[in-house]
Amino acid sequence: MELRRAAPVLAAVVLAAATSAACSGAGGGGGAADGNAINVLMVNNPQMLDIQKLTEENFTKQTGIKVNYTVLPENDVRDKISQEFSSQAGQYDIASISNYEVPFYAKNGWLAPLDDFVAKDTAFDQNDVLPSMRQSLTAEDGKLYAEPFYGESSFLMYRKDVLDAKSLTVPDNPTWDQVADLAAKADGAQPGMKGICLRGQPGWGQVFAPLTTVVNTFGGTWFGKDWTPQVNAPEFKQATKFYVDLVRAHGEAGAPQAGFAECLNNMEQGKVAMWYDATSAAGLLNAADSPVAGKLGFAQAPVSKTKSAGWLYTWAWGVQQASKKHDAAWKFISWASGRDYEKLVGGKLGWSKVPDGKRASTYENQDYLKATPSARQTQQAITAADPRNPGTQPRPTIGIQFVDIPEFTDLGTQVSQQVSSAIAGSTTVDAALDGGQQLAEKVAAKYRAK
Repeated sequence: MELRRAAPVLAAVVLAAATSAACSGAGGGGGAADGNAINVLMVNNPQMLDIQKLTEENFTKQTGIKVNYTVLPENDVRDKISQEFSSQAGQYDIASISNYEVPFYAKNGWLAPLDDFVAKDTAFDQNDVLPSMRQSLTAEDGKLYAEPFYGESSFLMYRKDVLDAKSLTVPDNPTWDQVADLAAKADGAQPGMKGICLRGQPGWGQVFAPLTTVVNTFGGTWFGKDWTPQVNAPEFKQATKFYVDLVRAHGEAGAPQAGFAECLNNMEQGKVAMWYDATSAAGLLNAADSPVAGKLGFAQAPVSKTKSAGWLYTWAWGVQQASKKHDAAWKFISWASGRDYEKLVGGKLGWSKVPDGKRASTYENQDYLKATPSARQTQQAITAADPRNPGTQPRPTIGIQFVDIPEFTDLGTQVSQQVSSAIAGSTTVDAALDGGQQLAEKVAAKYRAK
């Protein structure tokens, strides 16, 4: 993606398969006119491709409902979902949306509330869904508008073997000052190894995914509660200077263009000793074919002034308000986001492929825990995430690593370009954020007028 994280970066790996399947029906046929079929528009992440493979022999066989999937790369699917839901064309019944879109999609009346379905479907067990996930998918009106398929937070991953060899210990709940000190001491621990990898690539969901969590815990925010922009406020500047200085001094080579994929590669190839990023990255690093499998330790997102700092993200299922098949759509969501689906994936594809990060019961499953060394730290990170109060001061929208307004995609991207330039040494943090403040003023003026 831009925004986040981990699994979407694998899109290139599965693009060919996903594109060929882009308009195929998992139920073996049945189009939009088929009264016994639903149409699902979704991102081509590996977990989504897994559900596509499992649908016909399981969901369709159980319910008689065929599912026609349209599967697209992330940027493409976001554009298509936005067009489809804003027009309320009704061509698709369900779409994979994130907790970034839910609040303003709901406010615009594009999503069908799910509360009544949840209340009637006691087997689904909504209370088993992690509270932070429930909260992030609930709009200002108090109604639930999506159910999570899988979720993630962010944490610190590190080469335990490398740090142990230098008698360095990473606290379970480190501060950013401690991480900076560890990065300095681990720099050069092995030939060509740098102390830490931090995203520097431009993008509202690249450099600003981790950086905004640093801003939050340093006491900053993009906007105050009354929409006063604070991009060049002292706390925002302190956090950004800390981040830029750390990655320039002890970060990866090519940091101004390093995103998730590049940091993943650096960690796998032993080029960095630590990496702060998405919890979902841990599964990739611990995969059977990973050079660093079994060598990693995990700690909570580093903090400064807050108790926790991890971000929160989920790919979730939302129902288009214009759909005429809400009942069938809920049956699909209940299956796809339910505990039995996790058991199906674990049994058929392996427990490391379970779409996790959404249910408390997942973290009580011994088969899953044995296959996932980072499970407890991931659970703790997601549970501690507070999308309504992620920093030290009130703010006008929910969201941890983003501001939950449509304009943030452009605002965050433009400011990120200047921050990346600061990492490259082409400009200063002060200049980057002073320019960002002017851009934020234009966004704020729109919301103050409401």
